[in-house]
Amino acid sequence: MNIYENCPTLENENLIIRLIEPEDAADLYQVYHDKLALPFFNSDNCHGSNFYCRNMEDMENTIKYWLIEYHENKCFVRFSIIDKRQEKAIGTIEMFNRKAEDFYDNCGILRLDLGSSDEKSELIYEILSLVTEPFYDWFECPMIASKAAIYAVDRIEALKKAGYEKSEKPLIGSEDIAYYDYWVKRG
Repeated sequence: MNIYENCPTLENENLIIRLIEPEDAADLYQVYHDKLALPFFNSDNCHGSNFYCRNMEDMENTIKYWLIEYHENKCFVRFSIIDKRQEKAIGTIEMFNRKAEDFYDNCGILRLDLGSSDEKSELIYEILSLVTEPFYDWFECPMIASKAAIYAVDRIEALKKAGYEKSEKPLIGSEDIAYYDYWVKRG
């Protein structure tokens, strides 16, 4: 299966995780306009972007960019997380297989962005439980890494419960910038 030709959907009782769509913009604007959520977003090696959207046009353009990166450049997949109870998108997951000359070579990098009201260990654990195993296969990676800074206590609790372990190895980005606070799980 090639994730860049056919993007599957994951689903459980509470959530649907599927390729992002332009129609998600209004819901996701609530996430990417939430200043309290910004510190939890992983923008490592994203050329200075912090993903804050000042207005709907920013959100719409961000989604267009993510879809170009998926369809045309085949760099990463940005999934929307749909909460069935609320009937709306509550965040996104970015995933890609990283090619590099460091510890995180051939590693799936999982970026999870949620609104601050959804930054709760139970929900994060449910999301990780739904995506981790399929992502090993879909992205052909033996290890997945996700970032959680020391203050992200709910995220760290969820990562631990899902079997991720704290890595002391930095992710080396462009211009040899070292990024820390990654948690890894091997498939």
